Amino acid sequence: MKPTVVLVGRPNVGKSTLFNRLTKTRDAIVHDQPGLTRDRHYGQGRVGDRPYIVVDTGGLEPVVKEGILHEMARQTLQAVDEADAVILLVDARTGLSPHDREIASRLRRTGRPLWVAVNKAEGMPSATAVAEFHELGLGDPAAISATHGDGVHELMDLVLSELPHTEDPPPARHPKIAVVGRPNVGKSTLVNALLGEERVIAFDEPGTTRDSIYIDFERAGRHYTVIDTAGVRRRGKIEAAVEKFSVLKTLQSIEDANVVILVVDGRDEITDQDAHLGGFILEAGRALVVAVNKWDGLSEEARERVKRDYARKLNFLGFAKVHRISALRGSGVPGLFQSVDAAYAAAMAKLSTPKLTRVLIDAVAKQQPPRAGFSRPKLRYAHQGGTNPPLIVIHGNALSQVPQSYRRYLERTFVEHFQLQGTPLRVEFKQGRNPYAEKD
Repeated sequence: MKPTVVLVGRPNVGKSTLFNRLTKTRDAIVHDQPGLTRDRHYGQGRVGDRPYIVVDTGGLEPVVKEGILHEMARQTLQAVDEADAVILLVDARTGLSPHDREIASRLRRTGRPLWVAVNKAEGMPSATAVAEFHELGLGDPAAISATHGDGVHELMDLVLSELPHTEDPPPARHPKIAVVGRPNVGKSTLVNALLGEERVIAFDEPGTTRDSIYIDFERAGRHYTVIDTAGVRRRGKIEAAVEKFSVLKTLQSIEDANVVILVVDGRDEITDQDAHLGGFILEAGRALVVAVNKWDGLSEEARERVKRDYARKLNFLGFAKVHRISALRGSGVPGLFQSVDAAYAAAMAKLSTPKLTRVLIDAVAKQQPPRAGFSRPKLRYAHQGGTNPPLIVIHGNALSQVPQSYRRYLERTFVEHFQLQGTPLRVEFKQGRNPYAEKD
């Protein structure tokens, strides 16, 4: 599984800015006002030589014993308990503070691998920026600028190089299906319906499932592994430490799966948390089937409301098949399984270079990429670069000038031609010579 790197520090030292830099997103709110990050924020680390999960935390105020700042500190320390590595962020402009010393002392007692990053060091000699932070006794501090990116790549190379490389299990020869969603939407009931027997606890109380459970089973002569995950609560609703721990477990289960079933509650509105979870699934590149549960008993008006709500909040998951089911009664489950099989087949599809290239040539003939100045990008040939999700690598000239709208056009074209329903597809552009050109 991917290692987890947690960002810790007192408020307003730049943790959210560093999180956005590491994930290459703008997911974390950045502002001069301290304390804007109150819940933990998870993302895919994209800076460094190996994949990881990065966690942004609220500011750690170890001397506060009550109120929102105390709760933020409690959540931060819980994140540290989940971490494979911790980066303590400090501020080069304000210098070493008593709070920095107290935080470093608490982190040292956790026994987690720990690095000190001295942020806001742009324009300063590195030796000057880090000098007083040697006093923390946590090794050589690294001078960085989260805003400008200075030293960030070098810091992550160092952090990740010190973490042990865990052996990934050999890829399963059968589908692994993660069932995810908010607490109490019926995930465990759906797992039992998929299995055809009561194998996991299903109880009408949010948070019954505390950890991800892997269950092997067979259906219609085919082997599967289903992963029943703990519910991901709305932000600000996570109380018990064991429930906070299960958020990371759920995200790791998504990474480990081939196909994800996102369960939403038909009797409730589509929430921001549903959308956040859908976004993580999409970012992880996993095949997806959406199950709108508890559909039975809904009035026609309520069903129309759910459809409008889904179209408005989860429209970015348009590649996924949507099933309206009752996990408790088993209605709609056989069709759900058919879509899981189809999504798995699409995610693992093998696409030949000649066929991909023919589709590319036809797509360009139908609609050429727009000109970039005096020239037009030349798309010459395509081949497959990976599966789960399918990755198509296109070679040619001036490909850095291809706009995102044209990339999406090519993605839609490949999906439609190869009937890749249920999986995201990614297109990557590479400039260079054709390696097949000189072959006989």
